[in-house]
Amino acid sequence: MNRSRIPLQAWPAAVLALLLATCSGPEAKKEAADASSFNVPVEYYKLDNGLRVVLSEDHHAPTVVVAVYYNIGFRIEPKDRTGFAHLFEHMMFQGSENLGKMEFIKLVQQNGGLLNGSTRFDFTNYFEVMPAHKLETALWAEADRMKGLAITQENLTNQQGVVKNEVKVNVLNQPYGGFPWLDMPQYANENWYNAHNFYGDLKDLDSAKLEDVDKFFKTYYAPNNAVITVVGDFTGGEAKKWVQQYFAPIPAATLPAKPDISEPVQQQEKRHTKEDKLANRPAIAVAYKMPERNTPAYFAMGLIDQLLVQGNDSKLAQRIVQDKGYTDRVSGGINYLGNMYNYNGPMVWMANLIYDNALPADSILHQFDQAILELDAVSQEDVDLAVVKVRSDLYDTMDRLSGVGRADLLACFALFDDDPNRINVLESEFKKITPDVIKKTAKEYLRTTNRTVLIIDPKATNL
Repeated sequence: MNRSRIPLQAWPAAVLALLLATCSGPEAKKEAADASSFNVPVEYYKLDNGLRVVLSEDHHAPTVVVAVYYNIGFRIEPKDRTGFAHLFEHMMFQGSENLGKMEFIKLVQQNGGLLNGSTRFDFTNYFEVMPAHKLETALWAEADRMKGLAITQENLTNQQGVVKNEVKVNVLNQPYGGFPWLDMPQYANENWYNAHNFYGDLKDLDSAKLEDVDKFFKTYYAPNNAVITVVGDFTGGEAKKWVQQYFAPIPAATLPAKPDISEPVQQQEKRHTKEDKLANRPAIAVAYKMPERNTPAYFAMGLIDQLLVQGNDSKLAQRIVQDKGYTDRVSGGINYLGNMYNYNGPMVWMANLIYDNALPADSILHQFDQAILELDAVSQEDVDLAVVKVRSDLYDTMDRLSGVGRADLLACFALFDDDPNRINVLESEFKKITPDVIKKTAKEYLRTTNRTVLIIDPKATNL
């Protein structure tokens, strides 16, 4: 699953090198220096009830993003309640103390805004993009559902049906449904928290009770388990006044201890085959356990991702698509449900493709092994080009959807690291990575004994 890329990343390495070489005049150097000093404005503080607040002013457009992130995702949802975190995301749109069923959505849309929510490995988030003069409206509405959700049996039953249909449409009744974003964590990981079916087993979804929803809300949807991020055209004084007015009265909750989500070091290759009655061609996904976040090896893997799979100039695209013609596309990345920055636990780097029935899977794995071996010869020029690509990707991510991408990174760094200013040091962390660190990281983490291979066995009846 490739995330969207700007055209720069599709250019061959030789073209990028030529571009960098020709853009070396005094004016270009000044522009490059200015770009390198790009800094996201960040103001970070906490309310007395524990709510984390991140403000980032940007007056280029008369819009504002309000994003509320709760530190609860698929990973630590209750056992025997698979899919519960996702189910609860739906419940948050069913009404609150002052807004009836679906009125939150109407309020945003009738004021010219757009909104959405999602559940990921380590958070559930809700955001609105609004005209700048409607910031207070968005803050009031988010506070209203944080302090009092409409938890009724009617709403629960309705949303159980909605989520079950979503599972059927997106996974059970689709060829390659759940491959590999939903499947691979279940095969690659050992710890239940990382390895369960987070979209939800239909029986578990049916078994959710009203008291489960009420307990979940009171436990995890509390201000001291959340961050609110405001990005865009606003003034800090007004934003602080409204955040204090609407969120400060909401009481904190007693948070449970976080469960152990660690994974044992993988010591041997895992291979699994999954039958797919709707698929007519085989597919393969290859995953390697990631290093710990924020370590040199973690940033090295970000660059390795660029070298191996991102763009038409990547080693796997060159070998598998251009040279061998095994497929027309290789997809891959770190964290298929987001990006390499917005998760906080065990993760894999993964690549996947669909291929012809006559091709042995081991032929594809051989190309993976050869591409990884090529990292032994990685040069400083290769690393520099990977940094250009990862920097482009980072800026593209921050600019996504009128600033929602920036809000996402700020919120995650506040939740996971208590430091949203990490957004301003990411580029420098990548620039510290040398060819030797790339080589060392590849040997330690891209070994065959650290990988999981998942093959889709097609069983569709040809008509």
